[in-house]
Amino acid sequence: MIDVKKMCREKGLRMTGQRNIIADVITEMSLNGHPDVNEIFLNANEKDKNISIATVYRTVKLFEEYGAIEKHEFKDGRSRYEAIEDHHHDHLIDIESGEIHEFTNEEIENIQRAVANSLGYKLVDHRLELYGVKIKKNN
Repeated sequence: MIDVKKMCREKGLRMTGQRNIIADVITEMSLNGHPDVNEIFLNANEKDKNISIATVYRTVKLFEEYGAIEKHEFKDGRSRYEAIEDHHHDHLIDIESGEIHEFTNEEIENIQRAVANSLGYKLVDHRLELYGVKIKKNN
């Protein structure tokens, strides 16, 4: 996991006290999930009561523009965020519980590159999101 605060500084973004707190919160929360702005706000506001929801919205947008975090729309009506990772992964979303599973599969990666190549392209980026429901096992 990439440190959001460090990445922003390296890209030349001036980091204020509130931006540092929000960056730390996103980095921490990305370890166990994909928080939305409200979840980021609640955690950041615990650390600094002067952080408003508007500040979090502006800061998240800024971090996204600087390429330090990634935005996801997992069909639940909320934009979710995670710190940029140093390795690629895909997502499987349980549409009943909202649980998000991260996974990597080299076979899928190879197929995606092969498809792009067969169409005359070099794959430079992609995102794969699978949506499903748990299979109920009969005992």
